Amino acid sequence: MSKNTRFLLISLPASISPSNSHDEALTALRSAVTTDYGTVFPFSIPEFKIGTLDALVQQADELAKLEAGCEAVVGKVGDSLRTILEGDEGKIAQQKTVNDSQSWSLGDIGYLQLLIQSARTRRTEVTSIDNQVKDKYNSYNQIKTNLTSLQRKQTGNLSNKSLSNIVPASLLVQDSDYLETHLIAVPRTITKDFLRAYETLTPMVVPRSAVQVAADDEFTLYAVTTFKKHSHEFIHKCRESKWTPRDFKYKEGGKEEESKELERVGKEEKKIW
Repeated sequence: MSKNTRFLLISLPASISPSNSHDEALTALRSAVTTDYGTVFPFSIPEFKIGTLDALVQQADELAKLEAGCEAVVGKVGDSLRTILEGDEGKIAQQKTVNDSQSWSLGDIGYLQLLIQSARTRRTEVTSIDNQVKDKYNSYNQIKTNLTSLQRKQTGNLSNKSLSNIVPASLLVQDSDYLETHLIAVPRTITKDFLRAYETLTPMVVPRSAVQVAADDEFTLYAVTTFKKHSHEFIHKCRESKWTPRDFKYKEGGKEEESKELERVGKEEKKIW
């Protein structure tokens, strides 16, 4: 619905037509209001029946609460759309629709009973919409978090980015009962301290096993081999020295799997809303 759209409710007597016909009155109004100024539609309302004043006042209070609840839910939907669509008003407008059709069927019940039933129905609908928006927004946030994490692994530094396309299998000791290779991201400003200290950091570090794997503007990545019985102590000591141990297990085809997962989550993020 356009932001400039306005609705006017007009009540006029059927006597404006010679036959006192409602249809002719509507035709007369349509002939007076050309399409340059707007479009005329009939708006059906029930024949009002009088209930007790107390019941009417009670329903008026309930409707006021319902209106506030509806406004709150619509506000949440709008805020969610603005967040998800990053403030793109064009895309936000595409997601907004207004159901401007409304009809009543009185049958054998009076206006007050119809009002009560309508209020209960609207309250149920508003609660359902609120829950749906919460569930969908939570799902979106979870997928968005996963996507951000995957993207960060592709673009971060050596202390947090994915190592699948950096570390070759040949640098790692695999399938050994005694030895284990650790990957340590060392800030470039203290690499000399690392090379001087790593062999004596804990017992049973393989001498001269440190191999530079990669380097970026912030970190240098080393592979160091230790005996498994002292692995936990070595990792703990690395953290104490402000070196970052990387938890990495080589997997054949790991780079391709990460690329496919990133593509899948990216598509899911676009589909969910």
